[in-house]
Amino acid sequence: MTADVWTRAIPLPLKRFAARYLERRGYVRSAGATNIHGVMSRRPEVPVESVIDIGASDGRWSAELMRHFPGASYLLVEAQEAAHGEALRQFKAAHRNVDYVLAAAGDRDGEVHFDASDPFGGVASPAPFPRNDIVVQMAAVDTLVRERSVRPPFLLKLDTHGFEAPILEGARETLRQSSMLVIEAYNFTLRPGCLRFYELCQFLEARGFRCVDLFDILHRPGDHAFWQMDMVFVPLSHPAFQSNEYALGSIGVCP
Repeated sequence: MTADVWTRAIPLPLKRFAARYLERRGYVRSAGATNIHGVMSRRPEVPVESVIDIGASDGRWSAELMRHFPGASYLLVEAQEAAHGEALRQFKAAHRNVDYVLAAAGDRDGEVHFDASDPFGGVASPAPFPRNDIVVQMAAVDTLVRERSVRPPFLLKLDTHGFEAPILEGARETLRQSSMLVIEAYNFTLRPGCLRFYELCQFLEARGFRCVDLFDILHRPGDHAFWQMDMVFVPLSHPAFQSNEYALGSIGVCP
């Protein structure tokens, strides 16, 4: 008998009894675990006044997040003006709480090389790329926050294809006022100096953050190896980290 047939053979009252038994003991399958909406539904306690969307492309990620934080202000940071400039202008025109910057985020203010071969997958670098290289403006997140009077607490999102460390170095003050980070992380070293997911965890724990959730796990097609995922970080002081027990319902430290 296959597992599916065996499961269908269990009487419905017995299934409900088993579900209630497991739920009372904390053994509950997370709903919507594989997308941003499931993550945000599990973190309603996190305060967000402003969203800083780095690697914003045409604004589609911020548009999805607005379902959960409609009253927040949104600052979208995108380097590829040719690919996304017009879409960002339209997105801002349609939302009074949106602003955008056409620049790459980095560890300083100035200029940086950028691989423009993929409108949705570009990456910054201090050295020129052999192909599809453009030079774009670069700004530290702390500079953007200060100049545009962006209000904390912040949700800081990075979709930056291996350039995370320089961006976070340029966001030291912003990190101190952030309540959540959402960062695309990788299982492979995309280029020298890039952080793999466990190195990103170490990097951010030294700066006061710890991973609380993850979603959008991707495997590469050739060998089906784990390639990337989006990781969600909150401050070390968050109540979720006050217990190392699996079942939290009885102690009430986390929804």
